Amino acid sequence: MQDSSSANHPHEPHAEGLASRLNWLRAGVLGANDGIVSTAGLVVGVAATTDNPSTILAAGVAGLVAGAISMAAGEYVSVSTQRDSERALLATERMELATYPDYELTELTEIYQAKGLSPATARQVAEELTAHDAFAAHAEAELRLDPDELTNPWAAAASSAVAFTCGALLPLVAIVVPPAQWRVPVTFAAVLLALALTGSVSARLGGSRRSRAVLRVVIGGALAMAITYAVGTVTDTVVGG
Repeated sequence: MQDSSSANHPHEPHAEGLASRLNWLRAGVLGANDGIVSTAGLVVGVAATTDNPSTILAAGVAGLVAGAISMAAGEYVSVSTQRDSERALLATERMELATYPDYELTELTEIYQAKGLSPATARQVAEELTAHDAFAAHAEAELRLDPDELTNPWAAAASSAVAFTCGALLPLVAIVVPPAQWRVPVTFAAVLLALALTGSVSARLGGSRRSRAVLRVVIGGALAMAITYAVGTVTDTVVGG
């Protein structure tokens, strides 16, 4: 029978699971927001200069493809650098364990003492973990790394590209489907609603204040579209005039 106190206790995710979730969340939210805002700014700016839906769509698709590739490449480079650093740290730790096993055991003992265990208990825990898997024990306690679950640059790149593409599709549809006189207003409204949704979701999953996150992304998106529309209008006036 399940203990009532444990049954009523709220679930608290492990730090490793939370860190992994936040990492994927970061890539996904950044990719989607960038796709929404950059593509919306591009098509709104072009819509200020022409009513031709083919021209607007071509510009938007080009922006989508270029942006998705750029996001994927940037995320791949960033995560690859992180992975290389993690591998270097693990290699150093493996070398130290092979060269200075006694010192490493003492170091592990001190880590658990610092967490509140008595010297005797900390020593026993360190010895048992070392006997089971010294490398994994030190990687977790010292480096906060799991050697079997290092960051994956390909997965991060794909996640960013997909998120960017999904975000970019919304302003593309919003700008080409309505009649010419409604294209910009509909796109503004659709984009701001989408940004409010992504800001709300990211705040909820990340445990931060929802209102602040929503306000931040909505204001940023509104400014981006307003500025690009103004630039498009001025450019059309100067060049066309």
